[in-house]
Amino acid sequence: MQPGGQIQLFDGLGRECVARVTEMGRKQVAVEIESALSVDRELPIKVTLAMGMPANDRMDALIEKATELGVHAIQPLVCERSVLRLDGERAAKKVAHWQAVAISACEQSGRAVVPEVRGVQTLQNWLRVATGDAEARKGVLSLRDAVSLRQWLGAEAQAVSEGQAKVEGGFVFLSGPEGGLSATEEQAALDAGWTAITLGARVLRADTAPLAALSVMASLYETGYEAGGEA
Repeated sequence: MQPGGQIQLFDGLGRECVARVTEMGRKQVAVEIESALSVDRELPIKVTLAMGMPANDRMDALIEKATELGVHAIQPLVCERSVLRLDGERAAKKVAHWQAVAISACEQSGRAVVPEVRGVQTLQNWLRVATGDAEARKGVLSLRDAVSLRQWLGAEAQAVSEGQAKVEGGFVFLSGPEGGLSATEEQAALDAGWTAITLGARVLRADTAPLAALSVMASLYETGYEAGGEA
C-alpha cells in the first residue's frame, strides 16, 4: 500500500476503525484514523476450550480454526498421554507463537476481539482452579456413555438465539490429547462436577473434537449478523 490508501484496523479488544495511510516506510507505517465502526462479530456466549495439546502443527491449525469459529479463550494442557510436553521458556515461546496465530486468524475472519491463549498448565493443576468457577458450565468431551451436547444444553440455546433469554456465565470444554484423557483424568473431572459430553458415535481426533463442540455451540447460539455502520 501507498500513502492515501484506506485500511481497516482493530485493537484486539473490540474497537475497529477505518484509517488512511499517511506514511509508508520500510520499518513503520503512519495512519490517520477517519472513523470508528460499530460492528459486533462475537458469539453471544463465551466458550473456553481446554485441551491436551496435539503435536506437530495441529495446535496451530486448531487455534486458527477455533478463532474463526468465535472461541473466547484457549487453555493448552499437558496430560498423562500428551505427546507434546512444554514448560518454562519453551512453553512461553509457544504460547506467544499461538497468540500470533490467533491474531492472524482474527485479521482473516474479521474479528475485532482476539481470544486469549493462556499459559500452559498441567491438567491436574488447571482442573483445581477451573472447577472453582461456579458460573461456567463445564463439559468433558468423552467416549463413554454420555449425554449429547444438544441434550445438555436443552432449550436454552434456542431461547438465546431467538432473543428470549440471555446466557449467564460461559462454557468450558475439556478434551484430551492424542489417545484421549486417561480414565483417571476423566474421572477426576467428573468427580469435580463436570458433565461427560458425547459428540456422536465416531471417534474424533484430538484436534477435531474441540472444534466440533465449538461449531455446534456457534450454530446453536449465533443470533445472526447485521452489518454495522460508522459510529
